[in-house]
Amino acid sequence: MAEYAAEYVRNVMIPGVAAVRPDSSLVEAARLMRTQNIGDVVVADGQGVVGVLTDRDITVRAVAEGLDPMAAGVRSVCTSDPLTVSPDDRAADAAALMREHAVRRLPVVEDGLPVGMVSLGDLAEARDPASALADISRADPGSTGGG
Repeated sequence: MAEYAAEYVRNVMIPGVAAVRPDSSLVEAARLMRTQNIGDVVVADGQGVVGVLTDRDITVRAVAEGLDPMAAGVRSVCTSDPLTVSPDDRAADAAALMREHAVRRLPVVEDGLPVGMVSLGDLAEARDPASALADISRADPGSTGGG
């Protein structure tokens, strides 16, 4: 397994978390994503992480199914009980977990509370800052790319 320049998740994660409650509407979550210029939010109930909601979840699991985004709650379309990692986990272990479960991002949880997110791009940048995935990870998420 390749070595990471930043050995632990805490060294590669994006600190801080945009979070919504499970009973928040999809519109509330989408507006938070737009305001924060992000593609995912943690779903937390005050006791801990209960899910992750992505912009793709809103599109594919809600809008494409005809759900009313003003009425539908986040809980109805988020990925429940997501895999999580600790800031003290090894970056290589986080990468292996993502590979094994085919996920692109993981909430970072400490003492039961979300403290950050780590993505495949964050790990790629830590492993090889010159890689194409690292370049894409650093790009403005609001840009549309070419093509």
